[in-house]
Amino acid sequence: MHRTIKIGFAALLGAAVIGAGLFAADTRALAQMMGHGHGHMHGADGTGHDEATMPGLRGLDATALESEELAVMFRNFDTLRREVELLPNGIRTVTSSTDADVMAALVSHVVGMIARVEEGRDPQIFIQSRTLDIFFERPEVLATEIDLTDEGIIVVQTSEDPEMVTALHVHAQEVTDMAERGMQAVHEKMMQGG
Repeated sequence: MHRTIKIGFAALLGAAVIGAGLFAADTRALAQMMGHGHGHMHGADGTGHDEATMPGLRGLDATALESEELAVMFRNFDTLRREVELLPNGIRTVTSSTDADVMAALVSHVVGMIARVEEGRDPQIFIQSRTLDIFFERPEVLATEIDLTDEGIIVVQTSEDPEMVTALHVHAQEVTDMAERGMQAVHEKMMQGG
């Protein structure tokens, strides 16, 4: 496993954390404002869908900040733009947002999740796709390059493991669907047992 970052990792992570801090208060205020009877909840175990608090974005090993980043991206999915190139041995994705706060959440999320994969630390987000299991089980067979440009955050992930390549292709399509349709894509995937 190797990772190449074409910009300073500390600078990228620092910028993402600062940006995340800037939108955190606004996100909580929005969630509180929307939570007064306007949420939609289902799921007997409390992890169901609720547009205001999005409990399904929490996880057994996810931090509050990680869940909040996901919520910001889901609430503002219409600001996301994503291009995916399926490579014979992996993927190349370019993802960006027209909103600076959403972009900060996106960068922080990408950097944080790639670090988690490398450490084999599955956040076990309640709505997480089963496609991700292999990432956390076999991080040593995955090579990742991250580049932050004016175009967006570019991630190239490759592997010599055919099962990992398949998972990369499937997950890239899942993320693209979420970027295009938000929680609706998640709901449909969950209804299909995914």
